[in-house]
Amino acid sequence: MAKRDYYEVLGVNRDAGDDEIKKAYRKLAMKHHPDRNQGDAAKAAEERFKEVKEAYEILSDANKRAAYDRFGHAGVDPSAGGAGGAQGFGGFADAFGDIFEGIFGGGGRARGGSGVYRGSDLRYNLEITLEQAARGHETKIRIPAVESCETCSGTGAKPGTTPKTCGTCGGNGQVRIQQGFFSIQQTCPKCHGSGKTIADPCRSCDGSGRVKRAKTLAIKIPAGVDEGDRIRLSGEGEPGVGGGPAGDLYVQLSIKAHPVFQREGDDLHCEMPVSFATAALGGSVEIPTLDGAAEITVPPETQSGRTFRLRGKGIKGVRSSHPGDLYCHVVIETPVNLTARQKELLREFDEITRKDTGSHSPREKSFMDKMKDFFAG
Repeated sequence: MAKRDYYEVLGVNRDAGDDEIKKAYRKLAMKHHPDRNQGDAAKAAEERFKEVKEAYEILSDANKRAAYDRFGHAGVDPSAGGAGGAQGFGGFADAFGDIFEGIFGGGGRARGGSGVYRGSDLRYNLEITLEQAARGHETKIRIPAVESCETCSGTGAKPGTTPKTCGTCGGNGQVRIQQGFFSIQQTCPKCHGSGKTIADPCRSCDGSGRVKRAKTLAIKIPAGVDEGDRIRLSGEGEPGVGGGPAGDLYVQLSIKAHPVFQREGDDLHCEMPVSFATAALGGSVEIPTLDGAAEITVPPETQSGRTFRLRGKGIKGVRSSHPGDLYCHVVIETPVNLTARQKELLREFDEITRKDTGSHSPREKSFMDKMKDFFAG
């Protein structure tokens, strides 16, 4: 069965803001939460709840939303965000705790009876040059990490001892309380959802089962990446708890400002300073490209603002079948620090030119004619 449009699922317009999307999501999440639907309606509510959750996870993330707006469901990978759109309800409080905590009290994280849950995703911001983005790049990054404690093998208990089954929840990690007509399942306040208690904690990790360290990772950046692209390193996020899978690490790319080029999609733009004489008489101008120097022939009487296009001298994007183009915009440079002789020659040139402005400076004559008509009117 084909997936419904995420905006339709949440009942919002495609231009809806973050607050509107969050409000719609909260309303639907409360309506279709399994604890509020029993009997014959429970199955349909569960499916609807999963659908609402998946839609919110995509539309609440700026990058995922942009990909979805452009490519639809094919542009977003349900497993890219780690938690996924169609997961069980064990991690419900992780995603929706802010909704129900204020209403029903309590707090903590609902981890399910097994005490197993996936580690959190992490983000690392990496700045690269335009050349590295165009050609691809390999580098290494050093990130803080949380790893399983070697002393206690991740149990959190002092070596030689073992965690005990929690007497409050019986090892389920959750307790059920009655508030009015609601029966709410919450994280056990004694074991905090693990289902185990530690009488003698490990000294290396203070009973958490995890320790902080730093690790170095090799990053391979594909050619053609652009500002805001992300690289996913599966399993390099925070480790899971109770044997759960680790989260993912997302490397967020930003590109340094380039001294010559400005990028627009797969195309590059640059200003091309041309001397007054070259613009008037024509000539060759050497310009840089990402592949080395190139030469452009400037025809006589070239005006400032004219654009020259070099096909295929842009960037081949990650999802493009061919490279973009390089656009060179002519900027005629006014000479500075003139000598007395240069000034004399320019005055002589100006006097000769003004004897026939219509032939030598048609734009100036046209402008002056318009000025005369304006004031005459």
